[in-house]
Amino acid sequence: MIEFIRGTIDRLQPTEAIIEASGLGYLIAISVNTYSQIQNLKEVKLLIHEVIREDTHDLYGFFDEAERTLFRLLIGVSGVGPNTARVILSSLTPQQLQMCITSGDHAKLKAVKGIGLKTAQRIIVDLKDKIAAAELAALAADQEALTPGALAHNENREEALAALIALGFQKQASQKALDKIFAADPTTTPEAAIKRAFTML
Repeated sequence: MIEFIRGTIDRLQPTEAIIEASGLGYLIAISVNTYSQIQNLKEVKLLIHEVIREDTHDLYGFFDEAERTLFRLLIGVSGVGPNTARVILSSLTPQQLQMCITSGDHAKLKAVKGIGLKTAQRIIVDLKDKIAAAELAALAADQEALTPGALAHNENREEALAALIALGFQKQASQKALDKIFAADPTTTPEAAIKRAFTML
């Protein structure tokens, strides 16, 4: 079982990172929240959750323990797989997700792609007590502040588009949403654009 991977960022996108460690390159699926924390780093340590099946061996990486704990709680809920959990953690920060669950905010959870009312209710019922017991608030850092990236407008848009498609959104609808976002603010960072697009798709 891999607990964490520490190494050099070889390639980084809002939905995945390739980390070189000891001469090996690890492809790691990440959330937009983790991306926003590591985008300006050269060396990084990602906490890992492995998903091993007959035909695949996937690694999911997290900047902090709060997000990994939430991910593991989410995939323990019936109907929530690893990719859906990653979409939830890309739409909401760990603190926002905790608040949704502890306050019973079905509407905010239901607004996440792939989450219907029944699944949102199941997440809240299944995790409300577990989150309180885990004391995640003490672990979660404030991830609201997003710093502008140095990428050009077109590169930011393409990066955001690739991430949305990888997260399961339709290309044409994503393009329209991003066109509006970048028309309003050409300096928008990829992760900020992705989060805004979540509310439009």
